[in-house]
Amino acid sequence: MKPILTPSEIFGNIDIYLFDQILKGTYANCNTVLDAGCGTGRNLHYFLENGCQVFGVDKSPEAITHVQELAARSSESSQPENFVVATVENMPFPDEKFDLIISSAVLHFAQNLSHFESMFFEIWRVLKPGGYVFCRLASDIGIETSISFIGNGRYILPDGSERFLVNQEMLLRLTKKLGGELHEPIKTTNVQNLRCMTTWCLKKNDD
Repeated sequence: MKPILTPSEIFGNIDIYLFDQILKGTYANCNTVLDAGCGTGRNLHYFLENGCQVFGVDKSPEAITHVQELAARSSESSQPENFVVATVENMPFPDEKFDLIISSAVLHFAQNLSHFESMFFEIWRVLKPGGYVFCRLASDIGIETSISFIGNGRYILPDGSERFLVNQEMLLRLTKKLGGELHEPIKTTNVQNLRCMTTWCLKKNDD
């Protein structure tokens, strides 16, 4: 009898809002998946276990070594060499390669607006028409009066951390500029008024 896998064995320590999209079937036909800023691969277990061609970039060599080992153990379709040391704004992939791109807790480390846009434009470059972007990042939504501006789009949050923050208007404007669409409303989680994390789910329109 085949052993029953536990949820953690199937999904790993997945972002709950990415899990939500998986449950809804949004990414059911996404065969090529990139995690842009993958860390040690916390959001990749499900895709590795379900036959997707999974890729990832991270600027940490240690993180990439870890996720290469994870891929070697978990998947026949995702090779360790799919995971490379690189920055999100300069990824070594051809245009329009991926059906789904994940960016979880990465873009709010931008140094300024130009850096933020260069990262997101690069994500958009390697996304196929009809493909999806799942993005989670810090925002000022709900804590506008509790943050301290320090320049270049960066703020000190009530929890003491320093982040580049977006707002709803900025996300809507960028979505329209790129010719994309929201396939879910923008959703924000307020963590006890210490920080706010926003989920930004886009689809790239077919040309």
